[in-house]
Amino acid sequence: MKTKLLEISPVLPSQDIDRDVSWYEKYVGFKLLHKDKMYAVMRRENLCLHLQWHADTEDDPLLGGAVIKIFVEGIHPIFQEFLERGTVKPEKLRLNTPWNTHEFGFYDLNKNAIFIVEDV
Repeated sequence: MKTKLLEISPVLPSQDIDRDVSWYEKYVGFKLLHKDKMYAVMRRENLCLHLQWHADTEDDPLLGGAVIKIFVEGIHPIFQEFLERGTVKPEKLRLNTPWNTHEFGFYDLNKNAIFIVEDV
């Protein structure tokens, strides 16, 4: 029997939980499931995203620079949605890359890179 991978639930660093929850709702279409001062859990369909506050000090670095890739079937409708939300510009969609994908990407407010990818 083979393991079936169901979802990915990345935990991304945040400097401002309230600000970042609002951004993910407006620009990425996620809905809030749980939030306190230090942590938030958001969901869109079968994708779950966690945000964790960091003070960005030596003892509690924000780090940033995390990268997540969300793999989809049918990239054009979600790209159109993110165009309408103002998340990306039209030139961000890369079709038929040398590594056989259609994809686009953007950064959240903490400089975490988010890529939406479709294998071709």
